[in-house]
Amino acid sequence: MADNHTEAALEDLPPSSKFIYKTLEDAGPMTLKGLTEETMLSSRTARYGLDQLDDADLIDSSPALHDGRQTCYKLTTDSYGAGSNSGSSVLVSPEWVEDRLSKFEQDDPELRLVEADDEYDQGHIPGAVQVDILGDLVDVDGCGVADKRCFEEYVGARGISKESTVVIYSTHHNQYAAYLYWLFKYYRHTDVKLLDGGKQRWTESDYPMTTEEPEVTPQEYSAHAPDERIRAYRTDIEAALVQDVAIVDVRSSLEYHGDMTQPPNKDLPEARTAGHIPGTIHITWSEVIDENGQFKDQSTLEQLFRNHGSTLETETIVYCHVGERSSIVWFVLSELLEYQSVSNYDGSWIEWGNLINAPVESDTEEP
Repeated sequence: MADNHTEAALEDLPPSSKFIYKTLEDAGPMTLKGLTEETMLSSRTARYGLDQLDDADLIDSSPALHDGRQTCYKLTTDSYGAGSNSGSSVLVSPEWVEDRLSKFEQDDPELRLVEADDEYDQGHIPGAVQVDILGDLVDVDGCGVADKRCFEEYVGARGISKESTVVIYSTHHNQYAAYLYWLFKYYRHTDVKLLDGGKQRWTESDYPMTTEEPEVTPQEYSAHAPDERIRAYRTDIEAALVQDVAIVDVRSSLEYHGDMTQPPNKDLPEARTAGHIPGTIHITWSEVIDENGQFKDQSTLEQLFRNHGSTLETETIVYCHVGERSSIVWFVLSELLEYQSVSNYDGSWIEWGNLINAPVESDTEEP
């Protein structure tokens, strides 16, 4: 939300600048190409609007993560820079969080820390609130996300407002944190970040933990309309089977090849059928994470997907069993590598594998 100073500065700017400012406020940092696609302004008009915002000191610019030849623009009011080793505005380091622990421990909706799993009571970062993503923000058997009203009430009760900077982490290499990040972005929350390495990296750094639950003041949260561009449905998968769309299966090899109907070592429901969606690319989610639980470096990630024929221009749908592991790969493609069109099929295998007569491929021979 723009403060009084910003509103006064915007007042004297042309409509294109105001439109671009609002777009950056809602969608977060973007390149010129992304802005022209989002706003439908001509490149010339968008450049003019950006120049006016820059002259008014309302935006900052830096080389885009996926292509240093492009420039990424963000609002100067994004007051909490990532400070991450990755250089990404959506990743923060344990050191960044530790530097702000006193701020997180205050009842201030401006900055909220969230643990997104069911192991919160066993110990969490001081000041963190809990969001049990699979327990409270999905429908039956992990299929289907919370509707807009449920999402608003749930996150608002945890002291989060639409203007909050939300920093998320979890166990299991941030699977559930990435899923919650994706859900926040689905409802177009502007400022969301992941703690790179999650709870594992925090504890290995010998930073403090607590079992005390912070007291927070509930906030009125008003979500934007869902961004359906980042969510895929069964009908999108069906259409992708006959179109030039990459479908990426990020599950384990045992699941992909048809030897298991549920994830190994996971208390998740079994699907009726084993195997994978025909024609899919198989890249396990763990291939994007290093031994410390952090995301691998940019060049390694780019090479990984390039080796499988996936590029920035490739329209891509990712899936797993219930959407949490695939959200990690969605995060890499959408937020770190900035793919132009990538969506998460949250219905995933628990939906597709239970459909009647849905096409399935498997390497396991029938008895």
